[in-house]
Amino acid sequence: MRAHGLPIVSIALVDDQEVVWSKGFGVIDSATHRTAGSETVFRVGSVSKLFTDVAIMQLVEQGKIDLDAPVTRYLPDFHPHNPYGKAITLRQLMSHRSGLVRESPVGSYFDSTSPPLSTTIASLNRTTLVYPPESHTKYSNAAIATVGLVLERMNGVPFAQALSKAVLEPLGMTASAFAPTPALTRDLAPAEMWTLDGRTFAAPTFQLGIAPAGSMYTTVTDLARFVSALFAGGRGVNGQLLKPETVAQMWTPQYARPGEQSGYGIGFRVGTLDGHRTVGHDGAIYGFSTTVQALPDEKLGVIVVTTRDGANAAVDEIGEAALRGMLAARAGRTGGVAVAGTPAATGDSTSEIAPARARKLVGRYAPRSRASREIEITHRGTGLAVLPATGGGIPELHARGDTLIVDDRVFGTGSRFLPNADSATMLRTGDALADTLLRVDHGMPKDARTPWRGIIGEYGPDYDILYVYERDGKLWTLIEWFFPYPLTEVSRDTFAFPPNGLYDGERIVFTRDKSGRATEAVAAGVRFARRNIEPKAGTNQLRITPLRPVSELRKEALAATPPTENGSFRETNLVELVKLDPTIKLEIRYATSNNFLGTQVYDEPRAFMQRPAAEALVRAHHALKSLGYGLLIHDAYRPWYVTKIFWDATPPAKRWLVANPAEGSKHNRGSAVDLTLYDLKSGKPVEMVSTYDESTERAYAEYPGGTSLQRWYRELLRQAMEAQGFTVNPQEWWHFDHEDWRSYRIGNAPFTQIH
Repeated sequence: MRAHGLPIVSIALVDDQEVVWSKGFGVIDSATHRTAGSETVFRVGSVSKLFTDVAIMQLVEQGKIDLDAPVTRYLPDFHPHNPYGKAITLRQLMSHRSGLVRESPVGSYFDSTSPPLSTTIASLNRTTLVYPPESHTKYSNAAIATVGLVLERMNGVPFAQALSKAVLEPLGMTASAFAPTPALTRDLAPAEMWTLDGRTFAAPTFQLGIAPAGSMYTTVTDLARFVSALFAGGRGVNGQLLKPETVAQMWTPQYARPGEQSGYGIGFRVGTLDGHRTVGHDGAIYGFSTTVQALPDEKLGVIVVTTRDGANAAVDEIGEAALRGMLAARAGRTGGVAVAGTPAATGDSTSEIAPARARKLVGRYAPRSRASREIEITHRGTGLAVLPATGGGIPELHARGDTLIVDDRVFGTGSRFLPNADSATMLRTGDALADTLLRVDHGMPKDARTPWRGIIGEYGPDYDILYVYERDGKLWTLIEWFFPYPLTEVSRDTFAFPPNGLYDGERIVFTRDKSGRATEAVAAGVRFARRNIEPKAGTNQLRITPLRPVSELRKEALAATPPTENGSFRETNLVELVKLDPTIKLEIRYATSNNFLGTQVYDEPRAFMQRPAAEALVRAHHALKSLGYGLLIHDAYRPWYVTKIFWDATPPAKRWLVANPAEGSKHNRGSAVDLTLYDLKSGKPVEMVSTYDESTERAYAEYPGGTSLQRWYRELLRQAMEAQGFTVNPQEWWHFDHEDWRSYRIGNAPFTQIH
């Protein structure tokens, strides 16, 4: 849990008809000290699909449904455009071979309006099949939602009611449902979302329009009853659910090539673990990650759920370790599971990469040929992540001795990279670390193509943002928070996803206004409205509306006293930056009205820092001058009373942007600086991903959007500053703190008193 940042985990182990162990970990409610248990309720996402498919197989057994008949026999009004001539069947839908789009235009995973199931499926008539039926495995939430509508129509009652009566009641799953009840909501674990650039927020709880594909509420012990029923040949605690031969059919890969023993069965994912046949399914829904894994021949199973978005690789890892341990215990062998902190686990453990080492490794690496195998090692907090040239994911890297290892809660474990000593001019990788990747420097990127400027930006809701950005002369998208894909330009406003990944074979179509700026993106058939987060055209500063007039706040702040500090501190020695090097430029926004408050706060445009920090900044400036750039200062030492003005003026929702005067700030101590780059030839500031003091996610130091050139400038600034003992603020690319900031007291002297 600690290694992957999992707030809450519940697990149940099944041995045939017995739950041999179940337990919850983590805190549900810190105020009441309520902890997670085996009866804690979770949303289990796509594990829901198994239950929808089981209910349909009951109707197959009863002779009411034919898996291989056109689905229009049961849904006459179901008519997505099908140019291939082969009819869609339930078997295809349930094994992800229908060629249907991943998401429905209405009621999709991104749609918080929670439309009726019939409305969701009706919207599929506006779509076209991506692939010919049966020709290609394309995972589709829309497909299983369609299957659920068949169940609803055949039973004449709403889907959730039909599913409960057909499946949940016979299994004795009394703490499960496809629609929230007061009891389920009361016991539901709180779940957490997170982003690649470091934000976290509470997971949304709206109901999906594709309920049959992902809206189940349940507990690990209820899911254990389901697994036991499968091991019992389809018999639940309250009667026979399915015939044994039907269960066996669901566990058989569909449309498999000769000899193929893995793939999708009917609902179930079929595979192997150390030579043992496995069946099961993972689930992911906002903030929750689930795995249900079973060894049907040994009748051993495990259920793991966590409350961290996208952490399916983490729960899979826990589940596989549990199954191996159960196999070992049954065979009378010791071990099987290595407990963290014990000698047995030491050889497989990884650790965070030291920040100083991480900074040296950031960059691009490629073989002497095959540019498609190039990788980029990027920042991830104080550590590292790796992005292949082909995209698909940006998994986190950890250290095992000198070797870097992909070890990520979303993408699991994988590639290894061994740098050559500290210079990191080369990485060893591949099997037995026999392949070589050389550090490459492509130089300053070209600016993004003009037609793309109106497209680059953010789209969609706060809880699931679609990012469109430029990288290496191509347009890219980051979708569902963790999945980056290069796009292929089809026409000026139409781009294709790659032929792999979540949205293989689908497209993004942009709509622009008269100025050429995109107002929406329709990605894979789902509409994402443009997020108007940038400053208005012709401006370079986002503003807030102060809670009270700044003039009133100034009087109060000047009369207030900074917090008392205990301890020993260095004597304050503030020096003026431009006196150390007059080629350092100043643009002190707070000495003008061009700042986030829209009001002048400083009496004069000056910048001071404690001498060690100031001298380090000058060294960074000199290093940048050799590359054609200089430093432009927006703010440095800030008297405490100004920090109090900022805090009192800023609405609570935006206070992440300012320091709390009760604690003081690093600016108050004279060891922090806000700055950017300027071009020595033109004298003008360079264009960064966001404007200075911008109160949006674009301000984050690792924000994934923008253009290659903007991010290159941002990285150039970061590398220059961090080489001299500064650390970037994760939420503000322009803000750097010097390493000795703790050595100085909070200062409150106005500029006029500094000599």
